[in-house]
Order: sequence, then structure tokens, then C-alpha cells
Amino acid sequence: MGRPDFDVIAGWIEPGHRVLDLGCGDGTLLKHLIDTRGVRGVGVEIDDANILAAIRNGINVIQGNLERGLDEFADQAFDHVVLSRTLQTVRHTEGILREMLRIGREAVVSFPNFAYWKNLRSVLDGRMPVSEDLPYQWYDSPNVRFFTLLDFEALCTQTGLVIRERRVLDEAGKPVDSDDERELNFLGSLAVYRLSRVR
Repeated sequence: MGRPDFDVIAGWIEPGHRVLDLGCGDGTLLKHLIDTRGVRGVGVEIDDANILAAIRNGINVIQGNLERGLDEFADQAFDHVVLSRTLQTVRHTEGILREMLRIGREAVVSFPNFAYWKNLRSVLDGRMPVSEDLPYQWYDSPNVRFFTLLDFEALCTQTGLVIRERRVLDEAGKPVDSDDERELNFLGSLAVYRLSRVR
């Protein structure tokens, strides 16, 4: 079964679009987009085992380190550049977001929301959270940043990125609907954003 954010992402991508998946892992998301939306996709991944798994999944994958930049990709080479559950592992957050929107017309970003109530409860109980969306122990986590929906949106405002759409999901993958930003931040385990540059 696919992750719930995959269907959100697929819903934002038109059939036949060109998609670059950064930190593509074993290629599951790209395979889903190829199968359901007929996209032309390329993945970027650093881990050897994931690269082999992506190739076995029939994905065109390039070995690369996101922290070293994306200079090998031309401006506006893709319709969508996706960073799914990877932003929290990247040290140069602003730089990667800018690069995504240099390479693509739109950026799609999903990430675990640290302000989710179960995560906050874990911290209040004296422990770092471990959940479906934050599946690592503190000592073996690839995550270098912990941030919230409101933090991410403030960064988008500060860097001039336009939030075109946002979907917030609970731990079961169900949409969280609320007009209260604080409530949304409290009830949402995973956030998915569709971004573009200021025109």
C-alpha cells in the first residue's frame, strides 16, 4: 500500500508531466506517478541500496548528493520537482527550495510536522517522538531539522515562495480540515505543499 501523501502529490501532477524526485529512495513514488499519471520521471538518490532498488523498480535514477547542489539540471527542465519526506534531512533548506524552483515550474514538498500533538506529548513525557512519520530513534535518525507547518510557511514567506496548495494529513493519512492554523498544526502529522515562485 502506498503512502497517503503519494495520492495528494499525484493529484497535483498532470498526465505526461516531467517530474524530478529528489531523495527518491527505492523509487516507489516515481513508480506510482508513472503508473497512475503517465509522467516522465527521474530520481536522485545518494544511497547505493536505494539506487539498486529504484533501478529494479524501473526508475531512471541518478546518484547524487542534494547538499552539493543540483547544477547538473537546467533551469525549468521539469514541470514538478518533488521532495517527499526529505526536507527535514537537508542542511541547506533555503538553498534546496530555491534550486527546486529553478529546475521546475512547481515544487512539491512533504514533511513530518513536529508540532503534531502526539509528538508534543512524547517530548512532554521526556522522550523524542517515534511515529509513522518520524520513524527513527533520536540516535539513528537522518533528520537534522525538526519544524512545524507554521515554521515552514514562515520560511516560504521570507524566501518569496508562493504556497499554491496545502494538504495536512493525520497519522492515519486522513485529511485534517480546520480554519484555525494552530489547530491544523496541532492535529496534522504530515504536511504536503505545492509551491511556486513569485511571478
